[in-house]
Amino acid sequence: MSGFGFGEEEDLLRRQIAEFARRELAPGARERAKTPGMDIEALRKMAGLGLTSLNVPAEYGGTTTGWVKLGIIVEELSKADSGVGGYVIMGPAVVGKILTQAPEELQREWFPRLLSFETFPCFCVTEPDCGSDAAAIKTRAVRDGDFYVINGEKTSVTLGVQGGIAAVFAKTNPEAGVRGVSCFLVPLDLPGVTKTPMKDMGWIPLGRASISFDEVRVPADHRVGEEGRGFYLMMDVIGGLRVCMTLWAIGEAEGALEGAVAYAKGRMAFGRPVARFQGVSFTIAEQATILESARLLCYRALWLMDQGLPHGKEQAMAKWYGTRMAAMAAHEMLLIHGHVGYTEEYPVEQLFRNLVGNEIADGPAEIMKLIICRELMGRDFEPL
Repeated sequence: MSGFGFGEEEDLLRRQIAEFARRELAPGARERAKTPGMDIEALRKMAGLGLTSLNVPAEYGGTTTGWVKLGIIVEELSKADSGVGGYVIMGPAVVGKILTQAPEELQREWFPRLLSFETFPCFCVTEPDCGSDAAAIKTRAVRDGDFYVINGEKTSVTLGVQGGIAAVFAKTNPEAGVRGVSCFLVPLDLPGVTKTPMKDMGWIPLGRASISFDEVRVPADHRVGEEGRGFYLMMDVIGGLRVCMTLWAIGEAEGALEGAVAYAKGRMAFGRPVARFQGVSFTIAEQATILESARLLCYRALWLMDQGLPHGKEQAMAKWYGTRMAAMAAHEMLLIHGHVGYTEEYPVEQLFRNLVGNEIADGPAEIMKLIICRELMGRDFEPL
């Protein structure tokens, strides 16, 4: 992305992903959206284009990609199939980035298993009593010789039901605040690990879960990075995660808008297509404009990240505005369908329910606005 707009390489990538998604993923997407568990066949199709091995080292069959390109991939996939759009973010693209900083032995063990879909990765930060305030996590990891003993509970773990390896953030020094958080790669088949599936209104294929750790002994070499540096590792990936999650939402909303346009052209009322009525057509125009503005915020933030420039305010703006506008757009598109929009006959109802999750995950609007205020006015004037 040089100057204003996308370069030739990025435009080509978008066209390729859009065509693949329409041809290979759109058929069957409605059924997959209502079925627990990721569809392995769909993931294998994506693997043929390298879409399930982003940010995985080349020696394990992966490719490194910039944040703008990752955003393009997520947006275009999500227009056709929201589940796989979410997997690209929550899977190897994020947890894989953490795994690249783990000891080489762990990379050799886990990257092949993840890329063959033998198992899935997940990201464990949120706790029952702690969400956005990551420094307040209560999960403990106590050193015991060549092991750490982990106790605590993580919740809202995306891919937690299917997950086989988790990046778990725990306190190794409770008195040190954010400097007391460390990151561990925890195999989820260890004794003392218990998963409890969550019955969600959306994101059904991604299978969220609560995961409890009861005296779980993890080898010390499964710690990622230095002790006490886990919070900074978390922050290194979560900014990009937030923006890509927003493009995931925008892609879903764009899919809902495309569906509403097709429906409005074909639905007759008072002797003409409802698309001819301003109440319908102007609503579509408004929501298309709002979604485009949200897209630009997202790609601006990702471009700043690719350039190594400050991006905290921009990613926070993109996250709160983009996910909220995407949910609003899906709501309006559902209403355009009238009473059938409230049924399972059209996919818009599922997209609407999914998008509530995007608003909440990885920082709700209130936290994003706090970040923006902090950068605009300084910590001395931070809202209470």
